[in-house]
Order: sequence, then C-alpha cells, then structure tokens
Amino acid sequence: MKNFILLYITIISVFSFNSYAQKSQVASADKKYDKFAYIDAIKTYERVAEKGYKSEDMFQKLGNSYYFNGELDKAAKWYDELFTLAPDQQPEYLYRYAQSLKAVGQTDKANQVMEQFNQKAGNDNRASIYGKNKNYLDIIKTNSGRYTIENAGINSKYSDYGSAFFLNKLVFTSARDTGSLMQRKHKWTNQHFTNLYVSDLGEEMNPGKVDKFSKKVKSRFHESSAIFSKDGKTMYFTRNNFLDGKKGKDGKEITLIKIYKASFENEDWDKITELPFNSDSYSVAHPALSPDEKTLYFVSDMPGTIGQSDIFKVQLNEDGSFGTPENLGKEINTEGKETFPFLTDENELYFASDGHPGLGGLDVFVSKMNLDGSFGEIQNLGDGANSPKDDFAYLIDTKSRRGFVSSNRGGGEGYDDIYKFLETRRIKCEQELYGTVTDLATGKILPDSKISLFDSGFNLINTTVTDPAGNYVFAVECGKTYNVRATKPEYTTKELKVTIAKKNNGRTKLDIALEKEKCQVAIGDDLGKCFGIKMIYFDLDKYNIRPEAALDLEKILDVLNQNPTMKLDIRSHTDSRASHKYNETLSDNRAKSTISWLVKNGVDPSRLTGKGYGETQLVNKCADDVKCSEEEHQLNRRSEFIISDL
Repeated sequence: MKNFILLYITIISVFSFNSYAQKSQVASADKKYDKFAYIDAIKTYERVAEKGYKSEDMFQKLGNSYYFNGELDKAAKWYDELFTLAPDQQPEYLYRYAQSLKAVGQTDKANQVMEQFNQKAGNDNRASIYGKNKNYLDIIKTNSGRYTIENAGINSKYSDYGSAFFLNKLVFTSARDTGSLMQRKHKWTNQHFTNLYVSDLGEEMNPGKVDKFSKKVKSRFHESSAIFSKDGKTMYFTRNNFLDGKKGKDGKEITLIKIYKASFENEDWDKITELPFNSDSYSVAHPALSPDEKTLYFVSDMPGTIGQSDIFKVQLNEDGSFGTPENLGKEINTEGKETFPFLTDENELYFASDGHPGLGGLDVFVSKMNLDGSFGEIQNLGDGANSPKDDFAYLIDTKSRRGFVSSNRGGGEGYDDIYKFLETRRIKCEQELYGTVTDLATGKILPDSKISLFDSGFNLINTTVTDPAGNYVFAVECGKTYNVRATKPEYTTKELKVTIAKKNNGRTKLDIALEKEKCQVAIGDDLGKCFGIKMIYFDLDKYNIRPEAALDLEKILDVLNQNPTMKLDIRSHTDSRASHKYNETLSDNRAKSTISWLVKNGVDPSRLTGKGYGETQLVNKCADDVKCSEEEHQLNRRSEFIISDL
C-alpha cells in the first residue's frame, strides 16, 4: 500500500461511548381535572429501594432509566446494586455497567466488566474493538468463495490501483514509467509519481488499451483516485498539495495531499480548484460520491479523526458550496486505517480497513447505509476479494455484479495491481422486522413512538417512528440478533431482543407493549396496575405478608404518602378451587392482613377499606367443575387496590 497515502502520521484517539436514547419528556398533569393523579413509578421504585428493599427487576429498571437518560453516575449506583444482588445478567447489562463505571472514574473495574462482556457477548462489534472477536474468521469463511477474480490486464511492473467508472471507460492510478526524460520518483517509495490513466471497457468490462488521462490534470507530483459525476462533467481527484505551479507544505515541510475538483469543458478537463476543507496541515484524499450526488465521502486525518485515517462525508450544496465535514463515527472508523470509500446505487458503502477483523493488512468491508444516514452491520467481503495482503479500492457495477479491486497480493505484476472480478453470490440475506406498539394496560395503539434498532452489540442501526396505526418496520439480516428499543413520552422505555429467522425475504413480527411512566388514575381505578401488581402473595392457606408482598405494598404505601387524600378499597380474590366458604374466609383475612400492614406502616385506617370476595368475581370461565389451566386460574387469584377517593 502506498506510503504517501498513509502519510506516516499517528493519531492518538480517545473513545467515547454515546448514549443513543434521548431523555423522556414527561407531561404535566392537566390541572383542569381535579379527580386525577399522576403516579411517578420510577420515583416510587427509588424511594422503595432507598428503604432497603431489593429486587432484580427494580434495580434493572432504575439503572436503565438513568442510563437511557445519560445520567451515568446514577446508573452506576443502581447497576452496582443489580450485580451485587444478581451477578448473572444479560450481556447488555454488563456493557451498560462498564460504561457507567467509566463515567465515575472506576476504569479498572470497568475493564474487568468489559472482559466479562467480551466473553459473554459473542459476535459483538464493541467487543471486537476492546478485544479480538473469536468468531470473526468463521464469519469471513461464510462470506468467502463468492468471487471469480483475475488480473485486469492493465497492470505494469509499478503500482496500479484505484479505479473508477467514467462513462464507458475505466480511469485508474498508475506509477508506471511513461518513458519521459523527466522520470521523477518519490523518495519514500522509490516509485514514479502516480498519474491518471484511462482504458475503454469492452464486453464483460474487459479493459482495453491504456492511455494517459488528461495533460491538464497531470502535475509534477501525485494524482490519484478520481471519481466522476454520472453525466461525466465533474471530477473529484486526489493530488499532492500543488496548484498553479505552487507547492504547499505543512509545518514539517511535508507536502500532503488534497482533493481537487475539475469540470469537463471544450473536450478536456479545466477549472481545477481545491476543495474548501483542504488544509496544508492534514491530508484529504480518495473522494466518492453518494448515489444522489449530494454528498461527497472522503478520507482524512483532519482534527476529529478517530484513528490513523477516517472516512468523512460533506454535503454538496445546490449553489456549489460545501457543508461542514462530518466523521462517519465509530460505526465505521476505528483506531486503525479506514480508506478508499465507494458508494453504490444500492446504498452500500464499501471501504478498506485494517481496524476491523480481517485476513491481514487492509481488507475490504461493506455496510448498508440506512435512510437516516446510519450504517448497518459491517461485513468482511471474504477470501477472494480479500487476501492476507492489502486489498482496497473496491469498485462494482451493481447490475452486472462485475467490478475491480486493487491489491498487493502475491502473483501480481507490480507493487499494487488491479484485479477484475465477478461476484457470483450476494453477501446478504434480508428480512423485514415489523410490529405494533401499544399501551400495556389498555391495548391502545401508540403512534409517534420512537423505535431504535440496535445490533447484538448495541450499536445503533436505524431509528423510525410508528405510523398512525402504531406500526413500525425495519430491514434486517437473516439469522442476526437485534435489540429493539421503544420510547415515548410518559411511558417507560422498553427494550426487547429478537433473533431473525434464516429464511430470505421473510418477515419477523415483534409487538411492543409500553407501560405508563406516570400512571393516570381516577376514582374506581386499580392503583396496582400502575406497578403491575396482580396479587399480594401469601404462603399456602395463610395470610401473613411475605417479603415479596411487602415490596409491592411498599409501592402502594409510597403512593398513599405522596397523595394524602387518596383512599383505597382493598379487594382480595381467589380462584374457584376449594370450597366457596373457605375461599371467602381466606380472601377476607388476606384483605384485612394487607390493610393491617399499611396501617402498621403509618396509613390512617380511615383511608382504607377492604373485603375478601373469594371466588364470587371470577374474570373468566373457570368456575367449579370447569377444566382450566393453571394460567387461567392464576388470573382469578388477584389483589385489587381500588381508588375510592382522591
């Protein structure tokens, strides 16, 4: 690989992990309705936990609520409680815990947790950055054997690389000896300075005779890696910092590289200008155009670079001006080198990297670009397109699946060579992931809910908003595991994991039911539904309060303390098994025991009433002598906290 491209520059990068969930907006109570109250479930959980009650589910919710909102110091506190109580957690909790620990300066402990995450998470992009992914060779093997590849027939004994389509021609870079009397060589490589060359493309994209590209573009130094607009009238290309006979240098007297623009006028290229975000202090190179030609992608080591070289993008405005360059971020870039981007009309980004797991040197990778500009899973193209040496500058025609790739693999003619290929099998199997978002308590559809799709390592893939019918849909890959996060103001954020089937062109359904973060209750409502309290648990045939029952009663107690005028009618129900009289007595004793616990903990007895209803108010068909499952009987064994006054 050409040293002038790498520039011998070392960049020290600092990784930062972003929280992808935005802080929930909680609506204020409508003051016009004085018979409604809003119960903040999260605050109740926290007050209950501060009293010493412990629950795995409660600690998960508390940790998540702060983590999703970016309050990592508070998240660390509750995740610490979670792992103390129940150390065996899913990988995503290990990752969140590690990031929260880093935020409070516990780096050594965070590294230990990340080691556990790395061991437990399997095929995870973050884990491969922290430590090598043990399965990456298996993935590369699956993607191998998809190409027939051979010498393109245009190579010299020097360096040839970096091809681009220009109408029905192929333009590429070469350091070949042209026979000139002024054979200038670059002192870093002992190669001739590179120039652009062109070849007509025949049947099956076979290149023909090679000619010099344009005298007006050629300079005394390097020209390379050109890209052209579809109409063939605009070109962007890489050149050393040299324009109008003047050579620019950085503070160390080194001439770096820049991107230049040229226009095709009067049968040749003219009006060569450098792009405004170039600099004498850093390099900019290897341009690529988006399918709509509204965005230019390029490589640079400019400030904000994560590694030795990163891929950036910049908007092309209608008036010919440029926006502000943006780093593609850690979805694509690593601490190593990312270079030679190429965008297809199928919104796929191909690029070369030595930072992602590969076969050796630079490998070519591909990632699907989503509609919001984010990128999907990064896939190594496998053996054939890649080798143990440097493989880069991938170019493909999506209709014929023919293209070109540059490499310094063994068996070539020169320093780098261009190879032509035919892709015989696509790399991706795709499905649709879809579902409906509803209110857990009422079943009401929830339009305008934000749905975020993450890969198995919790790297953000895409986001969308549910439509008026509460529906969402994502394009996903077969056999992959994803995490889906749903957020909506006034609701508790929820995350679900789903594994997509391995059948191509199928659909996987994942419905999501959200809980109200602040429960809206009125007289006659069951307060227990706010916290998912279906029943207060007692030992068999007994009515003394068990520890898990006390945890739920603490939630009810907290609400009563926060709402001193609220009154409750506590109702206990049983299923139809055992005698009617026995069930009535047992349920009545349990209702009274519940009231007694609340009174003992400071609630005025005048605010509480209660009764046991036995089996007289069944919610389904499961009466005496009716055969029912245990799950159906469970629905009838319930406790209710009916609000009688506010």
